[in-house]
Amino acid sequence: MRTSLFLFAVFFFLAPARSGFFDEKCYKLKGKCIESCQINEELIGLCQKSLKCCVALQPCGINKE
Repeated sequence: MRTSLFLFAVFFFLAPARSGFFDEKCYKLKGKCIESCQINEELIGLCQKSLKCCVALQPCGINKE
């Protein structure tokens, strides 16, 4: 019983930290967390609450740096 209570507490407190980690990773890749990607965007990962991390595609031969 103690083990299950301990595991519940660990997962309960780590769930927000884990989902925030994915959002931060998305923003570092210059993406945005939205429900669905547009035609000119590419899905590169997942964010919290079933959102998708999308990045706008660049036309060939043009660097944005």
